[in-house]
Amino acid sequence: MASSYLHRTNSSGSGTTATISMWVKQNTSTLTGAADGGLFTFYTASTDYITAYSNPTVKFRTNIGSGTTQGDKATLINNSDPAAWYHYVFVIDTTNGTPGDRMRIWINGVRVTDAQLNTDIDPSSSYSFTPLVSGIFQLNKYGTTTAYSNNEYSHVHYTDGYAYDASTFGSFDSTSGIWKIKTGPSVTYGTNGFFLKFEDRTNLDLDSGTNTFTDFTTVGTLTATYDNPSNNFATLNPLNQPTSTKVVFSNGNNTAVSQSASGKYFGGTSTLGMVGGKWYCEFKSSNLGGDGMVGINGMPGEQARQNQQVAYTTSGFAYLNSGEKKTDLTTTSYGNSYDTSNVIGIAVDLDNLKIYFAKDNTWQDSGDPTSGATGTGAAFTILAASATPYGHYAFSCADNSSGATTWDVNFGNGYFGTTAVTSAEADGDGIGAFEFAPPTGYYALCTKNIKAYGG
Repeated sequence: MASSYLHRTNSSGSGTTATISMWVKQNTSTLTGAADGGLFTFYTASTDYITAYSNPTVKFRTNIGSGTTQGDKATLINNSDPAAWYHYVFVIDTTNGTPGDRMRIWINGVRVTDAQLNTDIDPSSSYSFTPLVSGIFQLNKYGTTTAYSNNEYSHVHYTDGYAYDASTFGSFDSTSGIWKIKTGPSVTYGTNGFFLKFEDRTNLDLDSGTNTFTDFTTVGTLTATYDNPSNNFATLNPLNQPTSTKVVFSNGNNTAVSQSASGKYFGGTSTLGMVGGKWYCEFKSSNLGGDGMVGINGMPGEQARQNQQVAYTTSGFAYLNSGEKKTDLTTTSYGNSYDTSNVIGIAVDLDNLKIYFAKDNTWQDSGDPTSGATGTGAAFTILAASATPYGHYAFSCADNSSGATTWDVNFGNGYFGTTAVTSAEADGDGIGAFEFAPPTGYYALCTKNIKAYGG
């Protein structure tokens, strides 16, 4: 949602009690600390607002009138995993007799304690916040500034006049202990409350609460995604970076721009790794100024630190835009060249240790990803994941020279950058949206499929 946000105006609501529950997958703008990444704001003026933001620690703050603070909770907890969905619950309840309970924060089902705060100011008893009564609500924007986030959001609840804790919206899994979503919590929304699921891809600001508001306004362009708290899709990892001349990530960490500098080759690697099973993804470039390459590698962290290309070691395997293939810095002839008009598919068979590459759904060298142990036309026989330095593979992109290259990756969310795929082909379990159908038996790299197929 970079440079985009939703807003609507409240009317005659409660000024003393409110709850915001939201699931957020954070992006680079909230991870680097370079700017305040807005989660939400209620405001009536530039100095009269309630806001929550992350950079990367979470803050829940008010600024009333001429800079007077009526509540401020700034956490010390660093939420910096771009592969994870975080659940935040923010509560205001100035009618509570305990001062420390008048503003509360939960992160993934656990309440933030006083010891986890570096700023802790409690509101006055029964204080009424004007921005809750008649202010403008903004999602993905900080205050009246242009400090947006590049986050993904799911299941955003606002209950006007009611205070709920995190257990209303989620629970701990009895087996794994992981905090998981309740998709249909029992809440009362009050006068101004709403429920934004972001489930209807044709109507992303649809209110599914009891008020069914139709007056949300979208500023900018929202991009739909199949990524959600119940099924977390891979993206590129913005924390896996060279020590200098860093890659620029955007579009939910699904676009990477390698830097134009001598000897700088790294592009990006997937947040989720592969240790077994069969996996499919698609890459497309909007700029091949640096001679692009895509593939997999088995030491993504070290390759990032050393600014190395995908095929730098024996656990890296790549398809170059020249049509050649490469591993361990050795280039050999392989298939057809490609450019910015082409979609490159990658099929990784970790059951039979083969990798295949397609140009616009034509598998190169007459490859057949469904050929199993025969490996008909496979680009490489690869190492077992357990034999790689990190014990897994990551999908990867990079360039092969000093110029910058832009890569858009589709792990099944249905977009290259901000452009939707035209055919929306799902995998065999009906998951994801790809430009071309994954080969039979190959799946989108997401947590639901990893659980089912052993990635």
